[in-house]
Amino acid sequence: MGMEMAMTWVFLTLVILILGGEGTKVEVGVLVEMKAALDPGGKILYSWVKGGDPCSGSFEGVACNERGKVTNISLQGYGLSGSIPPAVARLKCLSGLYLHYNSLHGEIPKQLSDLKELVDLYLNVNMLSGFIPKEFGSMYSLQALQLCCNELTGPIPMELGSLKKLTVLALQNNDLSGAIPASLGGLSMLTRLDLSFNSLFGPIPRTLSTLPQLTILDVRNNSLSGNTPKGLKGMREGFQYGNNSELCGEGFAGLRQCKSSVSLIRPEPLGSEAPNITGRVPKDSISPLQKIPESADLPKSCKNCPKAPKPPGVAIVLGVIAVISGGIMASVFIFSWFRRRKQKISSAYETTESRLSIDNSKDVSKKCITPLISLDYSNDWDPLAHGGTGSQNLQSFRYNLEEIESATQYFSEKNLLGRNNYSAAYKGVLRDGSVVAIKTINKMSCKTEELEFQEGLKSLLKLRHANVVRLRGFCCSRGRGECFLVYDFAPNGNLLQFLDAKDGKHLDWSARVRIAHGIAKGIEYLHEGMGKAVVHQNISAKKILLDQHMNPLLSDCGLHKLLADDIVYSILKASVGMGYLAPEYTSIGRLMEKNDVYAFGIILLQLITGEKISSTIRPLVETGKLEEFIDINLGKNYSKTEACNLAKIALDCTTESPNQRPAINVVMQQLCRIDEEQT
Repeated sequence: MGMEMAMTWVFLTLVILILGGEGTKVEVGVLVEMKAALDPGGKILYSWVKGGDPCSGSFEGVACNERGKVTNISLQGYGLSGSIPPAVARLKCLSGLYLHYNSLHGEIPKQLSDLKELVDLYLNVNMLSGFIPKEFGSMYSLQALQLCCNELTGPIPMELGSLKKLTVLALQNNDLSGAIPASLGGLSMLTRLDLSFNSLFGPIPRTLSTLPQLTILDVRNNSLSGNTPKGLKGMREGFQYGNNSELCGEGFAGLRQCKSSVSLIRPEPLGSEAPNITGRVPKDSISPLQKIPESADLPKSCKNCPKAPKPPGVAIVLGVIAVISGGIMASVFIFSWFRRRKQKISSAYETTESRLSIDNSKDVSKKCITPLISLDYSNDWDPLAHGGTGSQNLQSFRYNLEEIESATQYFSEKNLLGRNNYSAAYKGVLRDGSVVAIKTINKMSCKTEELEFQEGLKSLLKLRHANVVRLRGFCCSRGRGECFLVYDFAPNGNLLQFLDAKDGKHLDWSARVRIAHGIAKGIEYLHEGMGKAVVHQNISAKKILLDQHMNPLLSDCGLHKLLADDIVYSILKASVGMGYLAPEYTSIGRLMEKNDVYAFGIILLQLITGEKISSTIRPLVETGKLEEFIDINLGKNYSKTEACNLAKIALDCTTESPNQRPAINVVMQQLCRIDEEQT
C-alpha cells in the first residue's frame, strides 16, 4: 500500500509539473497580448517576453502563487498609454489588478467579470470611458473597486449591490448620471462609498444609512435632492454632501429643512436607469486633493485555482513510473530547489538603495522593481491588535493606509526614492502639506513577537534630536502585510552623493566640519541622551541624510529593533563589505557603542579625503602627509591645522582595539576644542 501511495504521489507530481508548464505557456501568451494593448510602444513592459517565465521575477509587476499561477499585476504609475485588453480575463487566478495612475483609455472590458477570484480592481486615475459593466455584479470575491478619476458615463449598475464582500467603492470624478441604486444598501461590508463630483440625481437611498460598517459616504457636487436620511447623522464628518442644492434634511449643517411632502414626491430609487441630466461640475474646478482617491487593504490568495486531476488506477501508474520515474525525481528536485532559491533572503544591499531621500527619483532602473504585493503575507498580522498599554500609547502616532496610499500616489514609481531587499522608500505629501519619506517593510522582515515589535516602535518614536531623522508615525496594514514608517523628508539626499563628486556637488571645508560635528552630536544623543544607550549598528555615509540647510541627520536609528534577526544579519554583512563595521564584530558577534564610534571615524576620514570607498582610506591618512590624502576638490580652501587634528581623531576612532577608541563624548570634547582653537 505504501509503495502504491508513493508511486501515486510521484505521478501526481509529474502531472502537476506538466500541467503547470502548459498553464505557464498560456499565461505568458496572455501577458504578451496584454503588453501589446497596455504598452503599444513596448517601451515600458519590455520584460514581458514570449517564452519567458512570469513567475521567475523577470516579468515586471507580475507576481505568482505557489502553483505558478499569475495572481497579481501591479503596474500603477508606470505611464501606460494603451487600453485594457479583454485577454486579462484569461488569468483565472488573478486576485489583484492594479493599473491606476496611468493614461489608459477606451472602455473597461466586461470580460473582466470572468475573474471570479479578483479581490482588488484598481483602474482609477486614467482616461477610461464608457459605462461601468453591469457584469461586474457577478465578481463575488471583489473587495475594492476603484474606478474614480476617469471619464466614465452612464448609470451606476444596480448589479453592484450583489458584491457582498465589497469594502470600498470609489466612483468619484467621472460623468456618471442617474440615481444612486438602493441596492448598494445591501453591501453590509462597505466601509467607504465615494460618488462625489458626478451628475447623479434623486434622493440618497435610506438603505445606505443602515450599513453597519460604512464610515465614509461622499456625495458632494452632484444634483441630489430630497430628504437626507437621518441615520447618516451618526457618520458625523464622514458624511459629505455639499453642493447638492436640492437636498434637505433636519440637523445637517447647510441643508434647509424639508417640507413634509418632499419624501412622498420622490420614490426610493430602485435602480439607476434614469436619464442623464445637466449640472455637471467642470473637472478643471476640482482641486488636486479632491482628485486623490481613497483605498483599502489589499491582496488575498487564490482559492479556486485549477486542481490536479485524480490519480488513475495503479496499473496505469506502474506503467508510467517504469518509464519516467528518474526524470520525475530530478524535476521535483529542481522545482523545489528553484522555489526555495526564490524565497531565500540575500544581501540587503543588492538593489538601488542609494537614493533614500533624493527628490529626483525618476532615474530608478525599472529592472529593480518588483511587485508591491507579496502573496505570502498573512492576513492576521497586526502588531497592535491585542491592545494593552503599549498598544494604546502608540495609537496617537498611527496613520491609516488611506493616508499612506494618498501621500505616495499609491506607491507610484515616480515617488520611489530607493529600494533594497527588505524595504523600499517613497517620497510622500501628507494631507496637511508635510513632505515625508515613507519606508515600507514587509511583515516577513519584521520581528514576529508583537510585544517586541511594539517596544521597538516605542523606542524609535522617542528619538528626538536635531541630528536624528524624526519618525513621525507608522502604519501597520494587515491586508498588505506591511509596516510603513513615516519620517521627515531630507531634501538634499545623503552624504555619499557628495563624496568624490564628479558633477561639482562637492562640499566646502566649513560644511564638512559642520557635518562632522552634527554626526557626532547625533551619536552622542543615541549613546547618552536616552537613559539606556541606543547603538545604531549601521552608520554609513549613505545613512547620513542632509536637510534643506545641509545639516546632517542620522537615519534608520534603532531600526534593528523592528527587524527580524536574519535581516539584521544580512544588513551587517553588507556593512562589513563597505568597511563601516568594527573588526571586533567578527570575533564577539556583538555591537557595542564603540562600533558607532568606529563608523564615525570612517565617515570623518571620508569627509577629509573625499573618498567613497572606506577600506582604502585609513592607510592613506596614516602616511601623515596631508597633501597626499586631502580631497583635491578643496584646492587650498581648508585649514591645514584643523584637517590634521580631525585626521588624528579619525585614526583614534578607527583603531582595531575597541578599548583604545575614545567614547563619543570624548570625541565631542576634542571636536569642540578644535573649533575653539580655530576661532
